[in-house]
Amino acid sequence: MDQERRSQREMMQENEKQARTTYTNAQAKAAVSRRDNKASKLRVELTDPRKSNYFYEEALKTLRTNIQFAGADIKTILVTSCFPNEGKSDVVFQLAKEMGMAGKKTVLLDADIRKSVLVQRYLVDSDVKGLSQYLSGQAPVRDILYGTNYENMDVIFAGPMAPNPSELLNGKVFAKLMIELKQRYDYVLIDTPPMANVVDAAIVGKVCDGAILLIESGFVGYRAAQKAIKQLEKSGTHMLGAVLNKVDTKKEKYYSYYSYGSKYGYGQSHENA
Repeated sequence: MDQERRSQREMMQENEKQARTTYTNAQAKAAVSRRDNKASKLRVELTDPRKSNYFYEEALKTLRTNIQFAGADIKTILVTSCFPNEGKSDVVFQLAKEMGMAGKKTVLLDADIRKSVLVQRYLVDSDVKGLSQYLSGQAPVRDILYGTNYENMDVIFAGPMAPNPSELLNGKVFAKLMIELKQRYDYVLIDTPPMANVVDAAIVGKVCDGAILLIESGFVGYRAAQKAIKQLEKSGTHMLGAVLNKVDTKKEKYYSYYSYGSKYGYGQSHENA
């Protein structure tokens, strides 16, 4: 009888040992799988044509710092402008780089699926999928999310021009994407079309924590800026501030804040922006 009990005990101990071994192996395989998934993230090499500019870089640091002081809950931020060619896309790109260099895990989301400049401007030499393909059900998130050669900076390109951008951006799929990105990253910076003729920025703003309006110095008037701000606020967008861009440093001998009243004004982004 004693021998039979010892035999049963030994069998139980052996089974427990095998179970622990199986569990440990499963944990190891899961860890390897996670590492493999991380290593297999799509990557793209971006080439930044911008030359070093002290004033511009300092303005970006000020902008980044003010965004961080806006609150820990401000993570998804859209950047728009009143009109095309004010330098909006470049500022968003440089800000994403600055956030990454500051140790913040950042993704740049190009939501200008009407007329994106990101691929062409930063010399992406490979075929890439983008937001429009995800929103139309042609690609999953993993196929549109790219790591880059910049520290802590990922990017989602706009993808092919879509015939119905507003409808795509206003759908549940985009809102779901924003939630997922907010969980993955410290900051999600969204480049949207200008406010002049389309409502895309106001639509995107409904699912963002805040918005920044970029204004070209000497080109955009007070009324145009106020109109854009009111359009965004009407959609429920939380305005964080405004940035004055393309400031002529030869004329501006000092560094200062720019604002349309005390509520707005992150700072100046200087020439060639």
